[in-house]
Formats: sequence, C-alpha cells, structure tokens
Amino acid sequence: MLKITTLTGSGSTTLQLEGRLAGPWVEELERCWTSVTGTETKHSLTVDLSAVTYFDAEGKDLLLKICQDGAMLVGSGCLTNCIVNEITQTARSRGRTR
Repeated sequence: MLKITTLTGSGSTTLQLEGRLAGPWVEELERCWTSVTGTETKHSLTVDLSAVTYFDAEGKDLLLKICQDGAMLVGSGCLTNCIVNEITQTARSRGRTR
C-alpha cells in the first residue's frame, strides 16, 4: 500500500509518499508525477520519501527518472537516505535532462 499526498504551494509542489513503493504503486506514482508535471505552470517538485518503508527495483527506476527530470528527492533515516543518495548520484552521473 502507498499513500500519495500532493501538496502545492506558491511555486512548489511536494509529493509526499507513505508506505511501500512497489508493484502497482509504482505505476500510481508515475500517474501522479505525470499529472503534476503536465500542468502549464512549472513548479519545482520535491518527492518526500521520509515515510516510505520499502522500494522495489521498479520504484527506484521511477525515482531516478523523476530525479533526472529535475525533482528533488528527500528522505530520513538510514535506508531512505542511502537510496536517495544512490539515485541522486546516478542522476548526476547520467546528466539531468532539465
């Protein structure tokens, strides 16, 4: 199960995730991300992974894609911070598209 909350402020949007980023929930996150980034107004995007308890390989791949598109990933705790660092370093080494 994954809960996705969209928080929109002046000039920024945060996708706040809670639960497991795996299986069908990866597709749901992709739909939410596409919906947020498909709007005419371009807000900076942050993906808050602080409350994510599990990431599968497809979830990590999607987060890499989101990061390469210019989003900032944030987390807390050893596991989440390690995954965020791994993804952001990979995105930097491959070069961001934005």
